[in-house]
Amino acid sequence: MQKDENDAMEHSEKLDIETRIGEVLKSIYDPEIPVNIYDLGLIYNIDVGDDHVAHILMTLTAPNCPMAEDLLKEVRTKTAGVEGVKEVDLKLTFTPSWNKDMLSDAAKLELGFI
Repeated sequence: MQKDENDAMEHSEKLDIETRIGEVLKSIYDPEIPVNIYDLGLIYNIDVGDDHVAHILMTLTAPNCPMAEDLLKEVRTKTAGVEGVKEVDLKLTFTPSWNKDMLSDAAKLELGFI
């Protein structure tokens, strides 16, 4: 039986797409810190809806980041290229404010915090 485009996607398919998005976000680096934006903790949430729209909530290390526009464009472009994503809804927030506690253990190790 062929799956109708309007049917809700299966939970495993949703998780697979979200995992692929996370992996592609790990290829995007903050221009001032040699760590990817995912491990920096800049990605607060990734959620793919049944309509295959990727909803991403993220922040920046500082509200006045001079590379913000380029970074957001790269997130949109690379996420849009992920198999299973039809559209990207990217929201930028500064609540809560980013701090070094949001770094992954790998990023803390790389930056010498542990």
